[in-house]
Amino acid sequence: MARKRKVETQTRDEHEEAIRWYRERLAEPAVFPWEGTRYEPVKIGPTWQTTPDGHWLLPEATIGWDVLGWVGTNLQHGLGQPWRFTLEQARFLLWWYAVDEQGRWLYRDGVLQRLKGWGKDPLGACWLYVELIGPCRVAYMDGDQPVATDCPDAWLQTAATSLEQTKNTMRLMPGLITAEAKAAYGVQVGKELVHALGGERLIQAVTSAPASLEGARATGVLKNETQHWLASNSGHDMSAVIERNATKSADGASRTLAITNSYEPSEESVAQMDREAYELAAGGGSLTMGILYDSLEAPADAPLTADAAAEVVNAVRGDSHWLDTERIVASILDTRNPPSRSRRFWYNQVVADEDAWVDPAKFDLGARPDIEVDPRDEVVLFFDGSKSDDATGLVGCRLSDGFVFTVAMWQRPPGERGKGWTAPRDRIDETVRGALDAFDVVAFWADPSHAQDDESGERYWDDVIDGWHRDYGRRFELWAQGSKGSKDGHAVMWDMTSHTRQAEFTAAAERTAQEIEDGLVLWDGDARLRSHVRHARRFPNRWGVSLWKGHRESKRKVDLAVCMVGARMLRRRLLNMPRKRKRTGVVW
Repeated sequence: MARKRKVETQTRDEHEEAIRWYRERLAEPAVFPWEGTRYEPVKIGPTWQTTPDGHWLLPEATIGWDVLGWVGTNLQHGLGQPWRFTLEQARFLLWWYAVDEQGRWLYRDGVLQRLKGWGKDPLGACWLYVELIGPCRVAYMDGDQPVATDCPDAWLQTAATSLEQTKNTMRLMPGLITAEAKAAYGVQVGKELVHALGGERLIQAVTSAPASLEGARATGVLKNETQHWLASNSGHDMSAVIERNATKSADGASRTLAITNSYEPSEESVAQMDREAYELAAGGGSLTMGILYDSLEAPADAPLTADAAAEVVNAVRGDSHWLDTERIVASILDTRNPPSRSRRFWYNQVVADEDAWVDPAKFDLGARPDIEVDPRDEVVLFFDGSKSDDATGLVGCRLSDGFVFTVAMWQRPPGERGKGWTAPRDRIDETVRGALDAFDVVAFWADPSHAQDDESGERYWDDVIDGWHRDYGRRFELWAQGSKGSKDGHAVMWDMTSHTRQAEFTAAAERTAQEIEDGLVLWDGDARLRSHVRHARRFPNRWGVSLWKGHRESKRKVDLAVCMVGARMLRRRLLNMPRKRKRTGVVW
């Protein structure tokens, strides 16, 4: 450790000079790259916030200044050029290392979302070196200001769902540290490991093996490209393990920093989960979750046109002046690149793919978890039954206003628990009957799977649906087959394999999609319905555009979205037919 103190003494002037360089520039009046633009970016987080007198908003107490000084002394841009963050990056780090009056972190987790090429990996690599051997912890509070020290048991991880993704950061490590710092701290850089101080401290690259990460006491984790962390590649499990490990750290000192591009909202990535958790906390007026979420995004109305794209990119890139705007604009205008990809990569916008059935953001606007369905309200129900692969769902729609609510859903459990699983008909039958008894159901249709029972060879759902018809059919005003009470009719069985019904459902899917676009669909905010709507893709057919899960082998579930369309279709049919007014018991 003596060599470490010697390096700090020899470079103290450089350290102070680096801090002075940032302080002078950050003390100047704030200047925005988008001054005069028609498309001012959406700013999330404190990086681009200013004070009432037009200066940058900076934290009152932070060890970030020491971090900036240390990096400017020990890290480099190529040989011999001291590292300097952009002022945008510097402000982010000042907030990332901000503390309260007790010296505890203001933020327990961070998410940095920027357009492609902004410099997220270099910033992440610098952060790993700071956490390994730099002034990354609060030693004590000197009045209202923290005093920084290093972390003696530093163990850092850069995590991704594939080893190739971790290389985005690890390839930067050899040339980033100066020769003097490398010798002084005993740094040894490998392809997947970085050792320091005789092997006492470590940076390691880790990938999707949640079980092997369980219990690891890393002092900091860089989560790389979390827009690619999905349930299907164990990204969800890995993120959960990392969060649990960080929570167990002494004094809450261990933290995770996620770097990400904009995500595709139907994929349900960890990046999406982070954003939605942040928005949920912010929407409630409290950020007690302690997430430093920082993003700079083009406004929703920013067009992908030649006359606007350069202006938008120049604004959204912030201080990353090295990005070639002309080249980016050429990519945006290249017809081989889907508009949604250009918006995510270069406008940093959260948008769905072109084949998405509806815009998830538009659907989310109709979420009303505060609304409850009264048992006395007239409702219709729609059931979509599957045997094993797809989900089985039951969704209701209130007759008076079209409010959609999820009653229940069943689907195969993940992993080993899902092997050999089939939809539990007895339990589902009990739940459906409970709903029919609890609500004033005036119509109920069910679309069954054509899968067969393994033992009897009969269709899996026919007996159950026939039971609903026999026991409840007389109370339904609109039957699925034939007129009410007809000899050959059926109150509940609505089999979509019929071309007539496919055409009817397609028309209902188009109508529902347009009503979502127009903000006319209110729903209960159920996370399962939300997920299924996000998964749904456009399905053009001979009658128009319906919806489906994308391909037969897709693991994405859309069955509750199907139930929603079916319930709204049934409601419309019922409203358009002559109805007898129910007796109210009131004499006029």
